[in-house]
Amino acid sequence: MVKAIVGANWGDEGKGKITDLLAEKSDVVVRFQGGANAGHTIICDYGKFALHQLPSGVFYPHITNVIGNGVALDVSKFTAEVKSLTDGGVPAPKIIVDQRAQLLMPYHILLDTYEEERLAGAAFGSTHSGIAPFYSDKYAKIGIQVADLWDEKRLQEQLEHICVLKNVLMEHLYHRPLLEPKTLLKQLLDCRAALEPYVGDAVAFVHQAAAQDKRILLEGQLGSMKDPSLGICPFTTSSHTLAGFGTVGGGVPPTALTDVICVSKAYSSAVGAGAFVSELSGAEAEELRRRGGDAGEYGATTGRPRRVGWFDAVATQYGCMVQGATEVVLTAIDCLGYLDEIKVCTGYEIDGQVTGLFPVPALLERAKPVYATFPGWKCDIRGITSYSALPQAARDYVDFIEAHIGCPIKMVSTGPKRHEIARRA
Repeated sequence: MVKAIVGANWGDEGKGKITDLLAEKSDVVVRFQGGANAGHTIICDYGKFALHQLPSGVFYPHITNVIGNGVALDVSKFTAEVKSLTDGGVPAPKIIVDQRAQLLMPYHILLDTYEEERLAGAAFGSTHSGIAPFYSDKYAKIGIQVADLWDEKRLQEQLEHICVLKNVLMEHLYHRPLLEPKTLLKQLLDCRAALEPYVGDAVAFVHQAAAQDKRILLEGQLGSMKDPSLGICPFTTSSHTLAGFGTVGGGVPPTALTDVICVSKAYSSAVGAGAFVSELSGAEAEELRRRGGDAGEYGATTGRPRRVGWFDAVATQYGCMVQGATEVVLTAIDCLGYLDEIKVCTGYEIDGQVTGLFPVPALLERAKPVYATFPGWKCDIRGITSYSALPQAARDYVDFIEAHIGCPIKMVSTGPKRHEIARRA
């Protein structure tokens, strides 16, 4: 049985908590794309942790955690993250790093940073984690696989070729110091020593686990709006954030995928540039940002304040559709208890016409929100685990959202801790 846990929106929906929750009754958790440019915050028996590359099953000793071939592997951050767990009292997790995963190199971070500086006011809002240059190299066939670390001759030839290409940019576009193959080779040999305890054939492992009917979770980073093909281009990430890619980036047979669990917040939040139709501003936004999540709406990786807004049913319906969602988990509903009234964006007005269909990015820039308004429940519901115990106004809000996104909401998260969840019949 293979389930994918993915984001319906811009990311930051609370996927880490849901993966952590479902991992309790699973065997394998696979991170299938992205790099250290986003984070999943988890509060468990060991404390509060922000994961960036590690799968969210690392807090269970029975789980095998896989970093799949679709991940942009930053080795220094990977080893630091493992150490942060053990330093925090977490037993050393079982981890397999796929030998086919590719390495995020120091020059990817440099190129990312230099390009954002060059673009200045037209920048994409990158986290400067090297993600776009990494995936550009992967698809240009000049990336370095983990397995290459054990073939020094091949590695040396690759680095010499790469430096010829990259140094044209360094010298003539960015006017920065040139890359040296020998320096890079030494760095990679250090990476080899750090990765050696973890590297394995994750593709064979996952296929065998699926054949044995093991319970496998595919964990995605970010959400539908950040997908480079179906998201809000060009303000996206550079890896595919959709469940369909999980079967590639996680090395899982597509015929094994049984469920797609889409996670969405009870309001909207986003990091980075691009159209955000239901966005709030001023004091109203700051209050929601302050109350959001366990420590406010600030990026787990960057610490940047997230943009916040009312729940966007148009974007979420589209996000669930392209993910192929079989069910939805609605998170952070407890953060809305202070509001006298709550709005939901049910349509977009574009050039005088109202539509309920999510448009292409060129039209999205002109969209204005059409709202429905609901009374707030004006009480603290954090930690409630019985859905029937939620105030009627909160349940009406969930019912309305479910009807508009066209997918059943089976769980409602009422707080950041693992078991602060209310299941719907």
